[in-house]
Amino acid sequence: MDQGRSQDNKGLENERRINHLVNLVERSTRTERHLEEHSDISSSENIEHAKQVQRERKDQIENLKNIIAYGDNNSKEKHMKNTEKRFLYAEGYLNNNAHRMDNETFKNAKEKQEHRKEQLDSYR
Repeated sequence: MDQGRSQDNKGLENERRINHLVNLVERSTRTERHLEEHSDISSSENIEHAKQVQRERKDQIENLKNIIAYGDNNSKEKHMKNTEKRFLYAEGYLNNNAHRMDNETFKNAKEKQEHRKEQLDSYR
């Protein structure tokens, strides 16, 4: 069941990425057309700014294409490192402050820790 939810989330993420990619390409095309048609009436500062924006869009387009085609391994790795960091920090916090916490807060924190541990185990 978790695999199905993960697949659904991945599908939604890719759908959003594709929509974002389409929007970037459309904006890039409009800007390119505008530069071609109106570069004679724009200031050099505006033209340079538009070219800089175009370079950034091109980088974003390439990045999105790679993520859609090959997956987002960097984000998975970052997520794992962040989860591990939160797990270790929270574990230390719980060990040092459990006696000061009310039962409900302690219970919730322990449940979150169990979930983080499951996430870390699923990455390995």
